Amino acid sequence: MATVNKSIDVDVPVSVAYNQWTQFESFPQFMNGVEAVEQIDDTALHFSTNVGGVKREYNAQIIEQVPDALVSWASVDGPRNSGSVSFVPLEDARTRVTVAIDWEPEGLAEKAGSALGVDELRVGADLDKFKKFIEAQGHESGAWRGTVSGGDVDDTGGALL
Repeated sequence: MATVNKSIDVDVPVSVAYNQWTQFESFPQFMNGVEAVEQIDDTALHFSTNVGGVKREYNAQIIEQVPDALVSWASVDGPRNSGSVSFVPLEDARTRVTVAIDWEPEGLAEKAGSALGVDELRVGADLDKFKKFIEAQGHESGAWRGTVSGGDVDDTGGALL
């Protein structure tokens, strides 16, 4: 298993950063190699990726989701990956976004790339793009404020905007 941990500070309030991140279908706008994300329901996502000419499709499930704090997931088929994104409010309407990913490189090219730190560079570049994306907008494109615990949804306080 390979592990990547990267953080970036963005100049928006924590609720704006978190709310935008929960708009999973916008990932292709700032994640290199993600061609499409379809949100099937509150906890199920379908990813279409193309990384280095290798096309893959897989499903993932949101395991934990706490408004303004955390989103964690695990793939349920296809390439094995799991991880979390945490959001920490900082001073002056700034937020630290931290991505932690565990994944299983497949094949010689992915294993070599991981050993050389290519995956860390890619996640860092994607976080840079997220920063530019959300700071340029200044606001989120939508929000879902429900909570997921152990894969179960409690949306009594949330709303899909």
